Amino acid sequence: MTSVQTSQVRRFGLSKSKLTTFEQCPRRLWQQTHAPERGEVDEEQQARMAVGHTVGEIACGLFPDGVMVDADEGLNVAVETTRHLIEEGHPGPIFEATFEHDGVLIRADVLSRDGGDGWHMAEVKSSARVKDYHLGDLATQVWVLGKAGLKVSGAAIRHIDTSFVLEREGDFAGLFADTDCLAQIGDAVETRAQLVADARAVLAGDEPDIVPGDQCDSPFACEFRAWCTRDQPPGPEWPVDILPRGGGAKWRERGIDNLLDLEAEALSPLHARVLEATRTGKPFHDMEAARSAMAQWGWPRAWLDFETINPAIPRWVGTRPYQQVPFQFSLHLERSDGTITHHEFLDTSGADPRRRCAEALVAMIPEDATIVAYFASFERGVLRELASQFPDLAERLLAMANKTEDLLPVARACWYHRDQRGSWSIKAVLPTIAALDYEALEVKHGGMAQDAWIEAADPSTDPVRKWALEEGLKAYCQQDTWAMILLARQFSGQGSN
Repeated sequence: MTSVQTSQVRRFGLSKSKLTTFEQCPRRLWQQTHAPERGEVDEEQQARMAVGHTVGEIACGLFPDGVMVDADEGLNVAVETTRHLIEEGHPGPIFEATFEHDGVLIRADVLSRDGGDGWHMAEVKSSARVKDYHLGDLATQVWVLGKAGLKVSGAAIRHIDTSFVLEREGDFAGLFADTDCLAQIGDAVETRAQLVADARAVLAGDEPDIVPGDQCDSPFACEFRAWCTRDQPPGPEWPVDILPRGGGAKWRERGIDNLLDLEAEALSPLHARVLEATRTGKPFHDMEAARSAMAQWGWPRAWLDFETINPAIPRWVGTRPYQQVPFQFSLHLERSDGTITHHEFLDTSGADPRRRCAEALVAMIPEDATIVAYFASFERGVLRELASQFPDLAERLLAMANKTEDLLPVARACWYHRDQRGSWSIKAVLPTIAALDYEALEVKHGGMAQDAWIEAADPSTDPVRKWALEEGLKAYCQQDTWAMILLARQFSGQGSN
C-alpha cells in the first residue's frame, strides 16, 4: 500500500453509516473509500436520503425548545458544541448531538435527558418499522455515547406511525412512534470495538477479495455490483432463478444453476410449465381456461389503472403516511359489440386530487360495468379508500370495488412465454404478445410516474415542461389499460402469437 493510500485512510474516519456498509460488505466500504469512481449513481438512494432529510426536519420541529448542533464550521466544532451543551446542563433535546470515539464519529438525531442522570437517544427513520440494519446504526451510537461518558437509559428507532392521520396542515404531532431497542443491541454494542478494528484493518489493506452474492442487494443495492462482476464468466442464458416464487434457490443449493439441466418430473406443475416453454420456445397457452375465466365477467368492461403517490409525510389533510393517493387513472370502456372508448383523469394541481378522482370515476364508469384491472387488489384498495373518504360517493365506489375482476390470475394460469423470464408483470407479458414498448415512452414505470407527478405539481415548474410531463403521464397510463385489452384478446384466442 502506498504512502498516499495510507494518508487517505488516516483522513477518512468512520461513522455509523460506514460501519453499516462494512457489515454489509467490507469490499463495498473499501471501494467507497479508495475507488468511489467505480460506483454507479444510485438515484433511489439519493431519493431515500432526501426523504430522510425531510423526515428528520419534521422530527426536530416537534420540539421547539430543542437546539441544533450545527456542523457548518466543521465536525470538530460540532463535538465541542455538544460537549458544552451537556456540561452546561442544557435540558434538551439536542439535535444532531455530535460525539467521537476511537475515530468513529456519530451524530445522534435526538438526544434527550431522561429526568435523572441518564440520556435517551432516538434515531429517526422514514420507514414504518424497525429494520435489522437499524440496530447496527443504533449500536454504534450507543457505544460511542457510552465511551463519551453518557449514561444511556434508552435507545429508540423513531419511525413513522402509519396510523397517523393529518388533521391540520403542518401539524405532525403524533407522526412518529418510538421502538426502544436498547435491550436488543447489547451484544452488538459490546462487539463494536472489534468491528471498528476490523473495518480499519480492511481500509488499511488491499481491496478485499469478496465474491459477489446476496450481500450485493441487502440491505441496500450496492453501487459497485457492475464493477465487482465485470470479470465473472457469464451465467447460463436461462438460470434457475427464473423459476417464480423463489423456486431457483433450492436448486442453486444443490449446485445447479442452469434451468435447462432440470427435469420436469422433479418440478411443480407451474415450474414444469416454465421449463417446458423455455426449453421448446413454444408459449404455454390454455385458451379454453382463459375463455372460461373471462366469460364470467359482465359487460360493459371498464379496464382501469390508477397511478398514485404515497409519500412518507402526508401531503394533504385526511391522509396517512404511505397512503396510496390516486392522482391519475386511465379507463378503456369496452362494450359487448366491440366498441371501445378511452377516458382519463389527471390532476397535477398539487391540491388533494382524491375528490376530483372519485367524481371522475363515478361520472365515467357506468353503474352496470365490470371493472378489470391487473393485480386488482391495488385498484380495489384505492376504490375503498376513496369510498371511506367520501360518504356521498361511497355506495358507487364500493360497488366498483366489489365488481373489480383481476386479469393477473388469468395470465398466470393461462399464458407463459419464455421471454417473461419467470415474471407475470404486465411489462413482462406484454412484449410477448404485442409490439408495445414501455422503453419508448417518456414515463416508463410507476416510480417514474410518481417522480413526474411531483415535478409537474411543483408550482415552480415551467408550464411547457409541465405540459410535457402531463402528456408523458397520460401516454404511460393509457398504455397500461390498452395493454390489458390486448392481453385478454391474446389469452382468449382473439390475438395472434
